[in-house]
Amino acid sequence: MDPLRQIAEIGGPVVLILLAVSVVTMATIIYKIWQFTSAGVGRHTALQRAVTAWDEGDRAEARAALGRSSSYLAPVIDMAFSSIPADAQRLAAEAETRFAKLESGFRLLDSVAQLAPLLGLFGTVLGMIEAFQALQDAGAQVDPSILAGGIWVALLTTAVGLAVAMPTALVLSWFEGRMDAERVTAERALAAVLHPRGARLAGHMADEAAPQGA
Repeated sequence: MDPLRQIAEIGGPVVLILLAVSVVTMATIIYKIWQFTSAGVGRHTALQRAVTAWDEGDRAEARAALGRSSSYLAPVIDMAFSSIPADAQRLAAEAETRFAKLESGFRLLDSVAQLAPLLGLFGTVLGMIEAFQALQDAGAQVDPSILAGGIWVALLTTAVGLAVAMPTALVLSWFEGRMDAERVTAERALAAVLHPRGARLAGHMADEAAPQGA
């Protein structure tokens, strides 16, 4: 804690604010990782088996595989299995509701990634003002170390702001990439359930057999 205390004393209130923001950001990231893990984000093996079985017309295997799924999308797919004819808009809304829960906190991380560098720059400007005021007060007895010391202290806030913003932006990008993949998975699964290939093949075979029977 001593290095952090020294940084806070040197950098002033702006660095203290950035350190507090970094703590909140870290807590949010840890919570989101736990939430993603608990919801089964990216773990859809059983769900995909259920959708594949349904697409091929094996209803019993589809429901059995869905029962083994721990994915947060399983209730949406179960609703699609049970509602015939299914309401595509309602199913999409149910999926979006679950996506919204997983995406909670993204706005905070985005704000931190954008505002932390600006806050650091604000601290740098304040520090530079103090450094030039000290240089002015020195009058004719100008000591270059006064200006140099003030400048590096002022730049410290910018460095802290960037150190908070860059990892946050990287983690947020990773989270958003995962959610984009989740949306693609949900769209493909719902499309397969609402328009199963087995039903299309059966209808096509019936159409081909109709002229022969006539």
